Formats: sequence, structure tokens, C-alpha cells
Amino acid sequence: MQREKLGVIFGGMSTENEVSVVSANSILKNLDREKYEIFPIYIGKDGTWYQYIEEDEEKEFGQEIQNKEKIENVIEYLQNLDILFPVLHGLYGEDGTIQGLFELLKKTYVGCGVLASSVGMDKVYTKIIFNKAGLKQTRYEYIRKYKDDYIYIDENFSEEKLSLNEVAEKIANNLKFPMFIKPSNSGSSVGVNKAKNKEELKQHIEYAGKFDSKILIEEGIIGKEVECAVLGNEEVIASCVGEVKSAEDFYSYDAKYKNEQSKTDIPANISETLSDEIRKQAIKAFKSIDGKGLSRVDFFVEEKTNQIYINEINTLPGFTNISMYPKLFEASGISYQELLSRLIEQSVR
Repeated sequence: MQREKLGVIFGGMSTENEVSVVSANSILKNLDREKYEIFPIYIGKDGTWYQYIEEDEEKEFGQEIQNKEKIENVIEYLQNLDILFPVLHGLYGEDGTIQGLFELLKKTYVGCGVLASSVGMDKVYTKIIFNKAGLKQTRYEYIRKYKDDYIYIDENFSEEKLSLNEVAEKIANNLKFPMFIKPSNSGSSVGVNKAKNKEELKQHIEYAGKFDSKILIEEGIIGKEVECAVLGNEEVIASCVGEVKSAEDFYSYDAKYKNEQSKTDIPANISETLSDEIRKQAIKAFKSIDGKGLSRVDFFVEEKTNQIYINEINTLPGFTNISMYPKLFEASGISYQELLSRLIEQSVR
């Protein structure tokens, strides 16, 4: 039987290049090579595309990709492949950009389409969709960086130009501390910080502005941080629910990938009723953005009330050996290898 040609694309120009490399390393080791002829493709931080010559070693964070050959004609190279599997986190890979390229080339690919990818990547617009879907969210504010000032956007999308001091004052009057400050288009908690007072709020707004001109400020929730994985196109299934236990003040980039003290409880220590409701909401969130293939949906469960608050959706979640998406499905009876096979088969359908 002739094997299908499967292109696994990783790396990329986003701040999550290193996470993508480790995710792809795990995927490449677990693909069915009797069924697929594998073509690993690495995109450098400068946007150059390479054919990656696989090595039998575990990739670690920060490790440079050495064994590669530049692809001179990217379009021609992709045209010769049957299926494309993007393992690209963040901008240019998870935001609909590369999915648009695949659509133009009329290539079959794994995961969400252009709309779901772009909406899921932009935290502000995700919140707008979730609000329309009736999913409970924590209170938030949305601002845009504009030269040395900021544009404050209210719930009716009316705009007001303010200084950093003025915008911090306005937000402090509308939301309660602690607050989380996030670049609207960023993943793996890159650029995210927690503010306990107005001075920290100003510092973290400035910092988030280095990653994106759009900045989201959310009121903090005291409680459990839980996650649920979803899989499918029309017939969508949800995994069990897992709880994240950060070794730091919140689940930052370092806490996720570099601090071995961070733990996960799979399944989460919550009631069956609560778990069922989270799984139901995860599927609803996925469908509300027109999701296809896979996503991981993150929630908070408030300590005092057990209220469920949706946090965000990740349309191309991490696939490292410590990532929640494959671990949640493994705990639900679907192995890493089977999960990859299902994702590829769904892309063909």
C-alpha cells in the first residue's frame, strides 16, 4: 500500500517557536510510519522554510535546529504533499495565517480552519463570541496601544484616547485587583502578568504592549484552573477535565515549561456534575468559533461558589510529552498514537 505524504510543519516566527519544536519532536516520534511518509518542515524565526532531517534525540527548550536544508520553492514543496499537519503555536501558525495558505493551495490539513484559528488566537474577539454563546466569563477591559498613548474601548466599541495613567485609573475603577494583563494575540502565557495594584497594572500594560497592540485586562478569579480537550468535526467528544497546579503565582510560560514543581491533576478533583458541565461547555465553546479537529478549552472554577468561568480556547494546543491536550485524552482512553491518527483521519473527512 502506498503511504500518504504527511508534512509536519513546526517552529515558526512567533514567540512560541521553541514550544513548537518540542511539540513536533513528540509528534514525529509517535506517527504511524507504515501509513504515512513523513516530511518534517521547520520554519525558522526569520520565516525561512527548511526540510528538517530527523534526529533520534529529544529536543529541549532553546535547542537550535541544526540538521536542515533550505526549501527553495515552498509552494512547490507543499503541493507535492498529501496532508499537512501544522504544529505551530502562536502568530503565523495558530492565527489562521498558514491555514489561509493551505486553503489557497487546496491542501488537506489538520486542525481548525481560518475563521476558528483567527478568532481563537485573538483573546478579545474570542470573548465577544463566547459572550454571544452565553458562556460565563470574568469581567474584562480592552485597550489598544497607540503611539505613546492608549485607546480605551468600551462595551459598545466606542473609543477614547488616554494616557497610561488615565487608562490605568479607569481600569482600576472598573475592575477589582488582582488583574491579569495579556497581549490579545499571544499563547503559552507569553507576555502575561498579574497586577495587584495600579503601579503594577501600568508596568504590565506597557510590557504586554511589546507583544501586541491589543491588550486585554481581566479580573482575577480565586479558585481552580481546569482544562478540557476536545476532538472532532461535527461529532465532537470531550476528554476528562484536568486541573493545573502552578508552582508560581499563576501559570506563566516558565511555570508551564521550565518549573518542574508545576503539577497537573488528571482527572481534576471536582464533582462529576461539575466535570460534566465543563465538558459540555468546552464543546459549546469549540463549536461557537466553528472549530474543527482539536482544541483545548481552559476554565476557572471559583472557590466559594463553584461557578464555572471560561478563560480561553487554544486551537493548536501544545503536544509536548508534558502537554495537557494529549495527557487528558490518554486519561480518557485514547493513546497519543491513536490521537494523532484520529486527527489526521478527521482532516481528510
